[in-house]
Amino acid sequence: MSLAHQGVLFLDELPEFDRKVLEVLREPLESGRIHISRAARQAEFPARFQLIAAMNPCPCGYHGHPTIVCRCTPDQIHRYQDKISGPLLDRIDLQITVPALSHDDLLKQADGEHSATIRQRVQQAAQRQQQRQGKPNQLLSSQELDTFCQPDATGLQLLQQAMKQFQWSARSCHRVLKLARTIADLAGQDQISNRHLAEAIQYRRVLKQNT
Repeated sequence: MSLAHQGVLFLDELPEFDRKVLEVLREPLESGRIHISRAARQAEFPARFQLIAAMNPCPCGYHGHPTIVCRCTPDQIHRYQDKISGPLLDRIDLQITVPALSHDDLLKQADGEHSATIRQRVQQAAQRQQQRQGKPNQLLSSQELDTFCQPDATGLQLLQQAMKQFQWSARSCHRVLKLARTIADLAGQDQISNRHLAEAIQYRRVLKQNT
């Protein structure tokens, strides 16, 4: 984690890691530091990284596949996905299900913007954040959320509905607000609207709701 400081830590096949190892991620994802204690000695290292993780939906990998039948029982799927704890999921801002692509889609040329255009928009969003609050949205404290991440009336109502429906923790709510603030910044908007919050909510698909 410290070697990935100011960079990206990519963990493939996330549930295959020991659960105790995964739980160690929780503190650095919050504080950007990692503490190591060995006997009478302690050390602290910087560890502010961007975590990207990937996993199959089940042990055989075909749960929800449109053409291949999954061989796993519901209990096996639940145990597999349950290796990722709720507190760790709380700290992962974007949780997106990527469906299997057909052969035609795989061979077809991808549509979308050029990466240079996207980079320019991201740079502009980062500049907006620095000018507004002097730091990235990710580093906003819970008190600063009240100042910089307040949605409009319809957006606030949508957020309240999502919190009740999905039984989100305060941490999940705060992360959705930061994500909505970033989506608004990418769109060049000063106010977080209902549309920005709706998109942020769609990006938090908790695994246990899909089993």
